[in-house]
Amino acid sequence: MSDQVRRRLGIFAGVGLAGGLLPGITLGAETVDAAFSLVVAAVVLTVLTQLVHVGPSGRVPVPVLGALGAVGFVQDALIWWLLSWLGPKLSDLRIEGLATILLAALITRATVLLLSQMSSAVEIAED
Repeated sequence: MSDQVRRRLGIFAGVGLAGGLLPGITLGAETVDAAFSLVVAAVVLTVLTQLVHVGPSGRVPVPVLGALGAVGFVQDALIWWLLSWLGPKLSDLRIEGLATILLAALITRATVLLLSQMSSAVEIAED
């Protein structure tokens, strides 16, 4: 699995976790509306994080991972802030409060970093 695929999977997982766990994120009343809201959030996050890539390109030492995680957290927080404004215009997505934005960014970046550090058995054997 390539780094881009792991990053995208981490974004989709992070958006799903943030949308499901945080009470300040409202996705919509119907199942279709909730799914569409998650897709909109995931697509916006994926596109913007692919345009401005902040993150490891493989396995890195812990200090580097921490620095990349901090910069990526700021990037994700800014994107979630954009989604709090853009979400109601595109779908039923509502994000309320700075704490919700920061927690959503933390969840998203943690899943991206977690999945970026996972390697296949072949990659580990080559190291």
